[in-house]
Amino acid sequence: MTAKVETTLRSPQAYGLARKVIDAMEAAGVWPTPLNFELWTHALGEPESVLAVEIQRMTAAGQPFTEAVTDGLAAEHLPRGRLTEQIRDAGRVLDRELSSVSSVIAEAHRSQAAYGQTLDQAATNIEAAADGDGLQTIVSGLTTATRQAQHETESLEKKLEVSTQEVVRLRQHLEMVRRDAMTDALTDLANRKAFDEHLAAACKHAETEGGALTLAVLDIDFFKRFNDTWGHQTGDQVLRYVASVLGRTAANPRFAARYGGEEFAIVFPYESVAMVEAALENVRTEIASRSLRRRSTNDELGAVTVSAGFAVRRRGETASAFLERADAALYASKRGGRNRVSCAERLPKAA
Repeated sequence: MTAKVETTLRSPQAYGLARKVIDAMEAAGVWPTPLNFELWTHALGEPESVLAVEIQRMTAAGQPFTEAVTDGLAAEHLPRGRLTEQIRDAGRVLDRELSSVSSVIAEAHRSQAAYGQTLDQAATNIEAAADGDGLQTIVSGLTTATRQAQHETESLEKKLEVSTQEVVRLRQHLEMVRRDAMTDALTDLANRKAFDEHLAAACKHAETEGGALTLAVLDIDFFKRFNDTWGHQTGDQVLRYVASVLGRTAANPRFAARYGGEEFAIVFPYESVAMVEAALENVRTEIASRSLRRRSTNDELGAVTVSAGFAVRRRGETASAFLERADAALYASKRGGRNRVSCAERLPKAA
């Protein structure tokens, strides 16, 4: 999902876009399946995109949106579809290389078996040989067989080396694909999927190994105002700026992610409440200290501020309950006037 569409879907504009999508699909006679809805949401959310132009062309031509057509559009234009196709391509290459390796190994076995039979036969012939000429013939045959075996071994080694290099290249490619699947394209932070997986793993580790685990959730204050006033491109600029500050703060073993449209999260393992609070205050102060300018016009945008809330994981607490308490602390910061940090453990129980 592109950053622009994702931002729209996480704002009050989402309802208007959804109604527009349903109306357009109904007018075109397209069934509102989940995949069709996603395609048309992207098309109407970004009307100048390649996908939007293609859907407009197909609609104007009266071309039916069959299941095969829909799958093709998704594979070509949706990020997830392109990723799936990359994984399929990698799988096909891996199958081919594994088959090649299996063939080389089978060929090596055949070569070794044939050479072994030659040696056995030579031993039998030596015992039966009655003169020097017979022995010379046997030795000559062994020499020829040995050279052939060496040649075949060298050939097999080269084939295995090529296949090994291809498998290494494929592993690197798959690792790159995996990173892309876990990275937010706009901010280069981890995306929601990566965050969910990391938080679940961190909670499991904290439960079994012990040690403190703290989760912070941050939200850009009045972000909708930036989008409505300056447009989505400027909103993206603000998101990247905030993400850059968080990225510097969340060095390993900390973990930062873009949690939602203008929401971010940081996981703090093995740190005290005071350390986490100090880190978040530094983030809040640094973000608010800079007056941003619009890149295209150099108009001054003013300062950006963030609100933050954090919670310390309790023994036996699920990841979802943990996140819910951190969210509650974030909303306490919002209600308290924004541009502040709140701790869930200090909130009144009613909150």
